[in-house]
Amino acid sequence: MAKTIDARGRSCPEPVIMTKNALDENPEESFDILVDVEVAVENVTRFAKNSGYKVDVEEDKGYFILHIQK
Repeated sequence: MAKTIDARGRSCPEPVIMTKNALDENPEESFDILVDVEVAVENVTRFAKNSGYKVDVEEDKGYFILHIQK
């Protein structure tokens, strides 16, 4: 089961930093990152892909779920 990180209500670069910290702690684990602004979706997606991860984005009731996996 993927770990969930709730970055809703946080402005960039905080969601990216939270994602980086999670990936640094457990580089092989899958994560779901919750964000509520399009800019955070773009920034976290770019960071994760540049770090070698696959990212799938899902929209749900006014926020986004980024599924990040190796």
